[in-house]
Amino acid sequence: MNFLEEKVADYLRTMADRFDEPVLLEMEALAKEKGFPIVGRNVGAMLELLARATNAIRVFEMGSGFGFSAYWLARGVGPDGEIILTDGDAENAKAAEDFLTKAGLWDRCSFVVGDALETLDGTDGDFDIIYCDIDKGDYPKAFAKAKERLKVGGLYACDNVLWSGRVASDDDDEWTEAIREQNRNIYADAAFLPIIVPIRDGVVVALKIA
Repeated sequence: MNFLEEKVADYLRTMADRFDEPVLLEMEALAKEKGFPIVGRNVGAMLELLARATNAIRVFEMGSGFGFSAYWLARGVGPDGEIILTDGDAENAKAAEDFLTKAGLWDRCSFVVGDALETLDGTDGDFDIIYCDIDKGDYPKAFAKAKERLKVGGLYACDNVLWSGRVASDDDDEWTEAIREQNRNIYADAAFLPIIVPIRDGVVVALKIA
């Protein structure tokens, strides 16, 4: 679900034509062909902006798919940055390496095939950004773990937090309630300054302030 009027969403997409690159077009084509969910250019550009604005160097991505979000985050952290990608599908890891190599960004990336939460537990150090796009039922666990691993001044960002509007409905399925729980937890945590940005399917961005 897009929370903007169709003509406004189309306008924003047109403005994002400036980001045309062969590898980006190739990733978008693959997503369309396979029906694979990606965040799209507007959210991607926001992720790059957030990384640049916070001078992020170290990023952990929970749920990387074939590297679309990581493409933007890798641009944001620059050549001295580091992004740890995670996904349970080894084929996605291969595709991500191919795409990000073509984009000249693979040198700042590493991909771990396996459970994102377990991988975070097994990875040393803190992060400037932790981005979450895993199975929605695990969202509360993701924030609980991520908030302990972010530096003060770091960002937690998570996709699909409006869930096609179901979070504001009477829908009580497991994933919808898990997203609601994460949203409540983020907004209730005094250590974070959060905002939900209602583009595409809703993205929460929370700044760790204490």
